Amino acid sequence: MLRILSQILRTGVVTEPLPPAEESRITVAGAGLEEEVTRRFKRSVTVRYVDAGSCNACELEASAMNNPVYDCERFGIHLSASPRFADILLVSGPVARNMEVALKRTYAAMPEPKLVVAVGDCGYNGGIFGCSYASLGSVGNVIPVDVYVHGCPPRPSDIINGILKAVRRDL
Repeated sequence: MLRILSQILRTGVVTEPLPPAEESRITVAGAGLEEEVTRRFKRSVTVRYVDAGSCNACELEASAMNNPVYDCERFGIHLSASPRFADILLVSGPVARNMEVALKRTYAAMPEPKLVVAVGDCGYNGGIFGCSYASLGSVGNVIPVDVYVHGCPPRPSDIINGILKAVRRDL
């Protein structure tokens, strides 16, 4: 354990900074989001993430929202493991038939107001998976969606902008 800690101290921070254009996008979106969340919720906003059957590309980008580079928590976005504490449901992927009941139960367990953000092209129209024997297609086919975030996969800054649109839309 001491060897690992000494290596960390020797190495230091090795995270590359964001390109200036992306940094400005995330800062502008985050500032607007922080203002809207404070006005609407009087506190931070809690997000429950559900992968409804995606290829995991959107899941990686949604996870990147919370890494030290994008750091969505600085804008008041917190991820929750329980839908009972969530203000926003973030869903990626086309809804697999196996996930239909789980997604509906997660949505039903959320307190009012229920905001839903569908992430990626698959969340919008089924993407490359479409509707088939195994897929119901769009998230909107199963639960009501407030905002769609397009892209395959969308950037973390786009996901944060989608959360901002959902919060603004609910006012």
